[in-house]
Amino acid sequence: MQRYFIEVFYRGTHYAGFQIQQNANSIQAEVEKALHTFFRDHFQLTCSSRTDAGVHALSNFFHFDAGPGYSIIACSNDALKKAVYNLNAIIPGDIVIRQIFKVDANAHCRFDATSRSYHYYIYQDKNPFLADRSFFYPYKLDIALLQEAADLLLAFTDFTSFSKKHTQVKSFNCRIMKSEWSRKQDSIVYHVEANRFLRGMVRGLVGTMLKVGTGKILSREFKEIIEAKDNARADFSVPAHGLFLSKVNFNPNKSGLPGTF
Repeated sequence: MQRYFIEVFYRGTHYAGFQIQQNANSIQAEVEKALHTFFRDHFQLTCSSRTDAGVHALSNFFHFDAGPGYSIIACSNDALKKAVYNLNAIIPGDIVIRQIFKVDANAHCRFDATSRSYHYYIYQDKNPFLADRSFFYPYKLDIALLQEAADLLLAFTDFTSFSKKHTQVKSFNCRIMKSEWSRKQDSIVYHVEANRFLRGMVRGLVGTMLKVGTGKILSREFKEIIEAKDNARADFSVPAHGLFLSKVNFNPNKSGLPGTF
């Protein structure tokens, strides 16, 4: 068996999430359909990072295996590049396949990822060109207070308060390496990097920190919300369309992976 990684980026507006679902369209379903159409083989994809409905990605990954008799096995590196071109002619315009490449048999796009980065975008002046890719929030925000809240997150590992209910995970522990607010052109951006993320975690963090930035709660109260381990105290109300998975990082010494993308 030969294992392959496939990198994609997409606008998630019209999809019910990244992973395949029973009664709704997903990024995975469209990628599998395009692969089957072009290669005439069925591929079972494993995803690196599951994004929710409406969330976008600048980089995300699947891996899949191909055995004897699969037409992709005969493809050279140059042929794989040509296949990417043809696949992008098949797949919907809001999904792009960036590359397909061979990896060692034990490489895993989920478990070999060392960290993931997300950006959440907010704009405060009406702008039709940002409306589907950023959250319109026309209220006074104190960036210094937002950053004060963001800095608090680096001292914690248990983020139960920022995980949505009915999540089947063994642990709510995450290691956050970066937590920063900044102004970029017409947007206010939150950048967070961690080894793993819980369901709804970034939106819960952003929504709750916005309460600090507008003075509705104090940084001390934000810290208490983290410590409470109670998601009823967090605010998950910010919309999905402001959220981007921006990068997945891999160990460059692991199983033929090319490292940071």
